[in-house]
Amino acid sequence: MLDAYFDIFSGISGNMTLGALIDAGLSLERFKGELSKLGMDDEYEIVSKRVLKNGMSATYVNVELKKHEHVHRHLQDIQEIIDKSGISKSAKEKSKEIFFQLAKAESKIHGVDINEIHFHEVGATDAIVDIVGSVVGMELLSIERIKASPIHVGNGFVESAHGKIPVPAPATMELLNGVPIYSIGIKSELTTPTGAAIITTLSEGFGPRPEMRINKTSYGAGTRDLEIPNLLRLNLGEFVEFDFKMDFVDVVETNIDDMNPQFYDHVMEKLFEAGALDVFLTPIQMKKNRPGSRITVLVLDELLERVVKILLSETTTIGVRVSKKVQRYCLEREIKEVETEWGKVKVKVARDRNSILNVSPEYEDCKRISSESNIPLKDVYNAALKAYGDSE
Repeated sequence: MLDAYFDIFSGISGNMTLGALIDAGLSLERFKGELSKLGMDDEYEIVSKRVLKNGMSATYVNVELKKHEHVHRHLQDIQEIIDKSGISKSAKEKSKEIFFQLAKAESKIHGVDINEIHFHEVGATDAIVDIVGSVVGMELLSIERIKASPIHVGNGFVESAHGKIPVPAPATMELLNGVPIYSIGIKSELTTPTGAAIITTLSEGFGPRPEMRINKTSYGAGTRDLEIPNLLRLNLGEFVEFDFKMDFVDVVETNIDDMNPQFYDHVMEKLFEAGALDVFLTPIQMKKNRPGSRITVLVLDELLERVVKILLSETTTIGVRVSKKVQRYCLEREIKEVETEWGKVKVKVARDRNSILNVSPEYEDCKRISSESNIPLKDVYNAALKAYGDSE
């Protein structure tokens, strides 16, 4: 079994996906044989060739139609074709799910019931070959898990059956809800609705390249020649699994040497209220040997702007530094409540995938009981630990 990472630095389309799979070693003849189980051989022919894009060698795949009129199939028609085919049950389910997501997006954009849409963007033969072919190709290569980079979408306008529309196309934008996307000004449709439907349905996540042992890198070529290589890069290998949870956070820092130290408590409170994961101070020596403090904030990317605004408005700093998408490893945590002879105490339990590594009674609960019952704090703490141990 293989893991796959799709590096979508120049967008993604159906034929780029097929090209990357064939470039990775998928037998073209075996691939064609599997697709013939759809019973549509009289409608298309698959052509594959080597091409250069900005000096980089890649595989270009084109689905050439034998019938030149557009086939306006309904979603139900496509589902029946897939259900009646001889491809595997898993490939059928994944293919139908991709088409459902694509049809749902088109339905919303055009204001038509999902079972009534019959436009060529969903029903065309090449879309069926691209989508089913991508699923079948991944199955033939034994690709089990898929992750992907943020998606380059391009910009400008593109012609469609409904006239000129903006890039990303409305259906593409709908499919990419919740997915990190970007554009560096390339005036072209880099990501198509079909490509967006394939990757958003099959990928388990989108983000920076994960730690991975790569044993194969392939490239699927797009149709256009652009100022950047019009390629989809596919890495095959094995994701490196850790016993610990891994995610990405932003690190925000600023150095301060001229603020009333009484203000730090207020600033830290505001940062935590804004959603900061952690806030801490580090004593530092600044220019002219002035003692100062470095404020460091860990925050999720979607809350970054809020944290930066607090630092700039609530402190005397005139600038902050941001390190984006810093990789973080941490234990899975849960809060449990235990009963001691003096009352209930919350306990933080931290574990990896295999075992409990740390148990820590909540300080505020222990402090409250210690104060109310006039009991040494350490006795309450130890009682909470014992109560947790007895409960397991």
